[in-house]
Amino acid sequence: MPDGSLHYPALVLNADFRPLSYFPLSVWCWQDAIKAVFMDRVSVLSEYDREVHSPSATMRLPSVIALRDYVPNRRRPAFTRFNVFLRDSFACQYCGDQFPTPELTFDHVIPRSRGGRTTWENVVTACGDCNLRKGSRLPREIKMFPRLAPVQPSTWELQENGRLFPPNYLHQSWRDYLYWDSELES
Repeated sequence: MPDGSLHYPALVLNADFRPLSYFPLSVWCWQDAIKAVFMDRVSVLSEYDREVHSPSATMRLPSVIALRDYVPNRRRPAFTRFNVFLRDSFACQYCGDQFPTPELTFDHVIPRSRGGRTTWENVVTACGDCNLRKGSRLPREIKMFPRLAPVQPSTWELQENGRLFPPNYLHQSWRDYLYWDSELES
């Protein structure tokens, strides 16, 4: 086992060489990546300099792998608190400020107490202060309107939003497969 094995994740690409997910970024631990290589489920596109050894073999740790079989994206993303935050780019839809996930809530535009439902079309990201200020009132009653109309996003739209928030760790070998703030050379 290599030292610091936690520092050798493999970026997982779909068969079309795009990440399965941008947010969270699709990565596997090195153990899962090696298992997939031996089961012939992935192709290795790039490797770390580190090796692992068994009694009969030596193998460099994969840093980028691509699935052999294409996994289609879900047509409709799951309605989850995190996906609402991602749709709204982690910004309060009332004041416009961005917040870390633990400081966000979601607000029912038409409050549940007034018949509003918990759906993509009625829930927006809100900071705690704005959510408290709006309370159980309608937007027109308090003159607080969401900056963007709440709609159900496509999986593609969520992935595009996810690209705006690169993770803390990006290995050099991943750059050809990820497109965060990259400028093409002429």
